[in-house]
Amino acid sequence: MDTIKLYLHSMRMLIKSQLQYPASFFMQTLAQLVMEGGEMLAVILLVDRFERLNQWGPGDLYFFFGMMSVTFYLTECFGRGITGNFPYLIRTGQLDSYLLRPRGLLTQVLCSAVDPRRITCIAVGVAALILGSSLSAIQWTAVKVLLLIEAIACGCALVLGLFVIEAIFCIYSVKSVELVNAITYGGRSACQYPIDTYPRPLRVLFTVLAPFALTLHVPGSMILDKPLFGWPLWAAFVSPLSGFVAFGVIFLVFRRAMRHYRSTGS
Repeated sequence: MDTIKLYLHSMRMLIKSQLQYPASFFMQTLAQLVMEGGEMLAVILLVDRFERLNQWGPGDLYFFFGMMSVTFYLTECFGRGITGNFPYLIRTGQLDSYLLRPRGLLTQVLCSAVDPRRITCIAVGVAALILGSSLSAIQWTAVKVLLLIEAIACGCALVLGLFVIEAIFCIYSVKSVELVNAITYGGRSACQYPIDTYPRPLRVLFTVLAPFALTLHVPGSMILDKPLFGWPLWAAFVSPLSGFVAFGVIFLVFRRAMRHYRSTGS
């Protein structure tokens, strides 16, 4: 409970500090809105050009896009300490001071940065979810609401775990490895669309190695009443848990990697 309080307090201070320069914050936030709006425009153009993508109609595509956007940018907003700060802490040797404090290393790194500019990207995702829900005429029930919440929560755990992979590489290479972005940011771009629209190698990649399909697409398809792979309803509640499993495995690898950490001495 103490750790949660510390994290929330750190987030409040970081957000307050960024709002000290409102003009800069507004312009950067607007830039994020244009960027994410451009990605949604790509979906709009796809929907305009093709009436259906396999079994998926326009509303379904907007819904999948919204789920991924909300999940990814929510994680990036509050997990910025790992993607933005960790490589810098390694290079400058500041990570040494974190190891001396009576808190978990990952908790401290998460508390070191936040990116509230991503709120516009999240807003675009929410708008896509609402639009997709309306066009697909989803009949919302308590079960579907719980399924959506679980999918987004587990998806956030998965994305955070993938960010930690970048931190693991930094321990050995000092600098961040761009190859990891092929899974994180590349996975975000690819998995904005249903997994069954891709060839087998990509389906395996995003189902087994980076299981976006299990955390987001399976429950999303169930909400749309078009279940993937013909799985029953209970599978849609179980499959998203792969996000927490992936995070747990990656976290254990991260702790093991920290045994090999050597200060840069900067």
